Amino acid sequence: MAEAYFPVGPGLGMEENFLSLDDILMSQEKLPGRAESALPRLAVLLGQGAGSAESIPEGSKLEIPLWLAKGLHDSKRRIISVELPKIYREAWRTVFSADANVVDLHKMGPYYYGFGSQLLNFENPENPEIAQTDSVCSLQTFIARFRRIMDSSQNAYNEDTSALVARLDELERALFQVGQKGLNDFQCWEKGQASQITASSLVQNYGKRKLAEVDG
Repeated sequence: MAEAYFPVGPGLGMEENFLSLDDILMSQEKLPGRAESALPRLAVLLGQGAGSAESIPEGSKLEIPLWLAKGLHDSKRRIISVELPKIYREAWRTVFSADANVVDLHKMGPYYYGFGSQLLNFENPENPEIAQTDSVCSLQTFIARFRRIMDSSQNAYNEDTSALVARLDELERALFQVGQKGLNDFQCWEKGQASQITASSLVQNYGKRKLAEVDG
């Protein structure tokens, strides 16, 4: 009998988990940047040419997928430079500080928290302090939105929740689903429709991963 498939969670901080579908999708998100030297045979890949042999001239403005930006970024050789996407800049940090709940994170970036952590892999020539404070900003935004997300998940039993989750990033959506499942399991147990309350699948998966690490 085949074992049940358990989704692999994303990595933490600057580390990616290449078995995670969320991290694979996140790595396709694009960063604004600039070619600091000519980039041979990359024009088609970056949507700037028709022939496979075309090069990108030095100084060209780029939209670079995260996975490629991390591969090309080298502070010594200066192949490319990477800029902060607008949602992580000072103007947006001010908006988040005022009221983080009003922002449609999914529209601005479906992997806001994970992608923000990945920006710490790059040096920002305009303002290095932005990269140092970005993780703090993301944490404050998460804290500000977390309570509302969990409150909503516990007060929307058997209701259409599509409008509630439309503005959440993927991490927040996963938390909302965990809250909904916990509420549903409790309601079933309270009505006598379940023999016992079982551990969350997240906890079970974490335990299995820890056992696998010990065995390995």
